[in-house]
Amino acid sequence: MTQEYRQNVYQPPKGAADILLIRHGESASARPGESFPLKDGHGDPALHAAGKAQAIDVGNRLKSAPIAAIYVTTLQRTHQTAAPLVAHLGLTPSIEPDLREVFMGEWEGGLHRIKAAQGHPVITLVNANQEWGEISGAETSAQLQARVRVGLLRIAAAHADQLVAVFVHGGVIGAALALASGAGNFAFNGAANGSISRVVILGDKIVVRGFNDISHLT
Repeated sequence: MTQEYRQNVYQPPKGAADILLIRHGESASARPGESFPLKDGHGDPALHAAGKAQAIDVGNRLKSAPIAAIYVTTLQRTHQTAAPLVAHLGLTPSIEPDLREVFMGEWEGGLHRIKAAQGHPVITLVNANQEWGEISGAETSAQLQARVRVGLLRIAAAHADQLVAVFVHGGVIGAALALASGAGNFAFNGAANGSISRVVILGDKIVVRGFNDISHLT
């Protein structure tokens, strides 16, 4: 009988952490002349009603997955997005502060969103140079990537051979996948609210396994 060789199905290598990066649901609208509440200098809006619905969809999508731990950031929109999954699994979320959203400097508190919608010239520079630091007082792209790497490696070291759900922010997902792939700083910016991306980490090596899965969103 002729021996057959079937195609392999990917499995994370022994000792690796399998990490789902879930972008928080849509947050409250920004309004001219009003600032979001601040948490350690970062805008900290709650979820919009649409974001709460997205959080429910995420919870339903992942409730049967063999998730060993849930992580959130210091900002409430990640806690609120994780809440339905937390209720399904009965896990207590851990906080990873290094995965908080990029600091926008003088444009914190929702002003960045307004300036972007208005097409401010600095936004053109930010996108052309793939550099958050074009905004006055903002964190640079290199600073963001450095702390995102630290946060991800810290989680991975604690969860060898486990699947982990990490509720984060769009800028963080962009930084993480750019780091892993060697792509441009903004190559993976724009992940949808409630989307699921995936990285596998072994030691200090980060590998991209998925980006912007929204098949569960209604």
